[in-house]
Amino acid sequence: MDQLPSVYVLDPYHPAAIEVLRRARGIRLVLPPDARKDEALDRATAILLRSDTRLSADDIKRASARLKCICKQGVGVDNVDLAAAKARGIGVYNTPGINSESVAELTIALALCVARRITEFDQKIRSGEKVVRSQMLGKSLFRKTLGIIGMGAIGREVAKKWSSAMNGTIIGFDPVATESAWTDLFDEATFTRATTLPDLLRSADVISLHVPLTEQTRNMISEQEFAIMKDDAVLLNCARGGIVDEAALLRALNSGKLYGAGLDAMLHEPPTLQSYGETLLSHPRVVMTPHIGASTEDMQSLTGRTAVEIMLDLVHGRGNHKSVV
Repeated sequence: MDQLPSVYVLDPYHPAAIEVLRRARGIRLVLPPDARKDEALDRATAILLRSDTRLSADDIKRASARLKCICKQGVGVDNVDLAAAKARGIGVYNTPGINSESVAELTIALALCVARRITEFDQKIRSGEKVVRSQMLGKSLFRKTLGIIGMGAIGREVAKKWSSAMNGTIIGFDPVATESAWTDLFDEATFTRATTLPDLLRSADVISLHVPLTEQTRNMISEQEFAIMKDDAVLLNCARGGIVDEAALLRALNSGKLYGAGLDAMLHEPPTLQSYGETLLSHPRVVMTPHIGASTEDMQSLTGRTAVEIMLDLVHGRGNHKSVV
């Protein structure tokens, strides 16, 4: 038994993914709540996680030589110190592209919720306030321009939904994406590729973020960027907390520069009254969700099973999976 590769699952996975693991032969499986990070670093051959557990440089440096791979459900791997993993020769694997549809769906939902002030009005009704329809006006998104920062799989799905549902135009910015990544989907009448971020910010009615959190993207939307945006613009962040300077965002909202913001990714997650009650949560034009872009029953099952299958291939020497480091 001790010779079997040990697989530690440090975060909750969908029951369908756990069932695949339970049926797998040739592994020693440790599940929550028995799976503890310290023990995994000492004994694991492979670690499965989501976004809840962080593996710092110190964690990875003290991991035993047994640890060969870290598999992350979802696309973002900012909770793993990639430089430390690379230095130790530990592969880090994710499941990119799979949850694009569900994240794009939530992005559009937040845009509509903010623009039509749905949660704001819902709260007024529930609190017993008098409903005066002539004073409860929202913002139409029909034929408005959507600016997408990050032209990856999620950004492309958001663009397709916006184009068909809103009959709107798209302006995109991504210095590393190829021209064909978007021109294959849209013609020149409905899509423009911005050469600089300010060009996008000046033109878009709604701005949606779909980039990873890196040193280059941290606080990429801050005081200067808010000043460039159109008055009454809507900002959406379904990517990662830290991309938006939240203090600058609050100032832009309170000043009336921004119409509103839809936030699925925050610096402090999950968002609480303690962390945001006197700031962003106090603003009626902010709609928050607790990083649930991929949180549908279907998607959690699929991405969980995919991460598990990648890990099983790796520990048994199958497949040709590529590490992100």
